[in-house]
Amino acid sequence: MGCRQRTAKSDLLRVVLARDETAMRLVADVSGHAPGRGAHLHPTRECLGLAERRRAFARALRARAPIDVGPLRRHVEQQDPVDTGQADAADLASNAPNTGDAQRDQGRRPGKESGSSGS
Repeated sequence: MGCRQRTAKSDLLRVVLARDETAMRLVADVSGHAPGRGAHLHPTRECLGLAERRRAFARALRARAPIDVGPLRRHVEQQDPVDTGQADAADLASNAPNTGDAQRDQGRRPGKESGSSGS
């Protein structure tokens, strides 16, 4: 919904509108069986932010009044914690700049560092 990328339904979070006398709020439908119209998004901060920016919830859920996104935001923040600054090795490798030395780097043995004496 937010990032517009297609993926398996099982990877998405269904959200529904919960209404009370004064307001409408978005809540996560973890079971996927809550009644009413629902929308799906990736359970990440980025996807939620994009959906909010595009006002996609009001459009998808056909809401005419302002929607409180707070309960959904808290749920997503629990599922997608803030980066602690400790990136995984896979994340570092995927974000590394392409230096064009891929063939040379593949020839290296793991654990061997250039410039070390090795003895």
